[in-house]
Amino acid sequence: MYKVNEIFYSLQGEGYYTGTPAVFLRFSGCNRRCAFCDTDFAAFRELSASDIVAEVAAFPARHIVVTGGEPLLQLDDTLVRALKGAGFYIQVETNGSLPAPTGVDWVTCSPKAAPWGIDRIDELKVVYEGQDVERIASLLPAPRHFLQPCSGLNTAEVIDYILAHPHWRLSLQTHKLIDIR
Repeated sequence: MYKVNEIFYSLQGEGYYTGTPAVFLRFSGCNRRCAFCDTDFAAFRELSASDIVAEVAAFPARHIVVTGGEPLLQLDDTLVRALKGAGFYIQVETNGSLPAPTGVDWVTCSPKAAPWGIDRIDELKVVYEGQDVERIASLLPAPRHFLQPCSGLNTAEVIDYILAHPHWRLSLQTHKLIDIR
């Protein structure tokens, strides 16, 4: 059984797939405690892989964003196979502490703290709080680099950083800007 915080349908609001219609599968539980996290870890319901597939398949998109908390504490080969069997493209948003199961199509790593155990990253998305992002990028190689303001509080600082380091791209939480989930 999987501890599911929520399942909903919306547009991906961050990173490379911004604007893409997606089903969001948010797991409960995490191995980090970030001050800016917006997930209620106490709220969850237990669902089987087949229950999850039945719920997510009710939506028209076949792009699923598996998030959390830390989704790789729960996402396993059984659920990946079930989702792939239902025709889903699987994107995972992880803190980078654990490796992704085989079959995941896209790994978005938003690292919070070492140690990191992730073995593959398609996009590195750093919530910028003044940390050494070049060091993080050297430790977690990825073909795409996104820098995101922390809760919108330091947007000008992030823009200045990106202008001085053009290998980074801006990621905004557009879902919050346009008031959708």
